[in-house]
Amino acid sequence: MASEASSAEALQVYVVYATPREEFIHPMRVAPGTTIGQAIEGSGVLSRFPEINLVTQPVGIYGKKKTLETVLRERDRVELYRPLVADPKDSRRKRAAKKQGA
Repeated sequence: MASEASSAEALQVYVVYATPREEFIHPMRVAPGTTIGQAIEGSGVLSRFPEINLVTQPVGIYGKKKTLETVLRERDRVELYRPLVADPKDSRRKRAAKKQGA
């Protein structure tokens, strides 16, 4: 479950979220079988950052997108991703054009 587990078989996981101004890193112990969605709900990140919308925002573990139903494993880092402000490919093209012009 999403509630903090205290038994010896509980898993240590982390829920993380970052804005341009603030980082949220919440270590927690969860029961085996806990999903990403349950860990996010139990971490308090949704009340601290009400702009998070789990219907539209992707989530993942260590940079790999996952579903909210994904079951967690020991030491997983659950990440909530914000939308990109700029297209990375476009940014690279602009930097390359700037270098060529210099």
